[in-house]
Amino acid sequence: MNTKKLLSKTTRDFLILAAVILTICAPIFYFVSQWLFIYETEEVLVQHKNAFINQSSRNFTPEDIKTWNRYNLHFTIMPDMGVKKDSIVGTMIEDSTAEEKEPFRIIYAPVEIAGRKYTYTEKIHLLEMERMVFTIAGMFTFILLVLFIGIVWLSKKTASKRWKPFYNTLDQIHEFEIDKSKPPHFIQSGIDEFERLNRSLEALIEKNTAIYKSQREFVENAAHELQTPLALFQNKIDTLFQMRLDKDQTRVLGALSRDVAKLNRLNKNLLLLSKIEHEIYLEKTCISVNEQIEKHLDFFTEQAGQKWVAINVQLSEKLEIEANPVLAEILINNLVLNAIRHNRTEGNIIIRTLDRELMVLNTGTAEPLPIEKLFGRFFSGGTSANGSGLGLAIIKKITEISGWKISYSYYNDFHCFSVKF
Repeated sequence: MNTKKLLSKTTRDFLILAAVILTICAPIFYFVSQWLFIYETEEVLVQHKNAFINQSSRNFTPEDIKTWNRYNLHFTIMPDMGVKKDSIVGTMIEDSTAEEKEPFRIIYAPVEIAGRKYTYTEKIHLLEMERMVFTIAGMFTFILLVLFIGIVWLSKKTASKRWKPFYNTLDQIHEFEIDKSKPPHFIQSGIDEFERLNRSLEALIEKNTAIYKSQREFVENAAHELQTPLALFQNKIDTLFQMRLDKDQTRVLGALSRDVAKLNRLNKNLLLLSKIEHEIYLEKTCISVNEQIEKHLDFFTEQAGQKWVAINVQLSEKLEIEANPVLAEILINNLVLNAIRHNRTEGNIIIRTLDRELMVLNTGTAEPLPIEKLFGRFFSGGTSANGSGLGLAIIKKITEISGWKISYSYYNDFHCFSVKF
């Protein structure tokens, strides 16, 4: 899923709105400017006409009219054209200079000079008006564009500072781990929304951390308290095995012994997970994975022999890692024992070392396991009912605290677990 920052989305929406407003307002501005210019032009024509009437009322003669017409190209006194009132019209007139028709505004007004009726005409060229309107519209558009660009630039310039507390909160939440005693420390922003968010997160983290610690302490205490009664229970079962028992009693006692052994494994695994989460195993040293596998190979072969499972060891690369010896041994043992436990009868196991990678492949169920649940606690998707459901969860936890990567795949009827160091 493609994601975008909030600032990018708001900026995009602002630019879209600005473009729409500019598209609508620019033509409106042009036509309003054009109308205002024409209106002002008509006002000028009327004022010029009134000024001429005031001037002509002072002993203006027909000879004066001829002189007027000779020296005023745009102001002409015509014989009476039958005009009863002032009339202003727009028309296209051939311009001898430009050799093309150009727009003009012309007034026709009735005037009386020396007792005779005439028609006063005056025309004003509108081409300059159009140029001026276009110039103003261009300047208006330029100013708007500069304004929009300035707002966007200022928003991005100030956003990094204003949104810094928010991104700091995101980073701290991303790095926060509930099993670590390092609560996040949010910076003060002075912005109400960010402060409310931080307070809500602090309350949520505090509540969930308390619940997590309570649950972990309960598991640890329960595991410790169960150790003694389980040991006593196993001792009593062993004592009963020394007595004379019939076939049915032996069968029931054997089932009890297996259940107690499973409880013991579960209890030890819970304690182990607790110790790993408390980061007890911090010391690291250089460990040869090949030597660890060879060291326990006889044990693995013995366990696999009970199900007639064949183990094929392919130590083609000398794999050495920096790790805690205890955790490395637990990781290798759990990977191989998991492959044995969840294998089919007369199945196969391949243990392979590569460059910075350990692979354990095994046959088993004829379909891939659900990856989203595979490394969860108490998940059991194999063929064995004797597992505690914590083996892969322990492996996952070891890889996390060691900075390694565990992955699962299924191909050619083999379930493949790979650890990349």
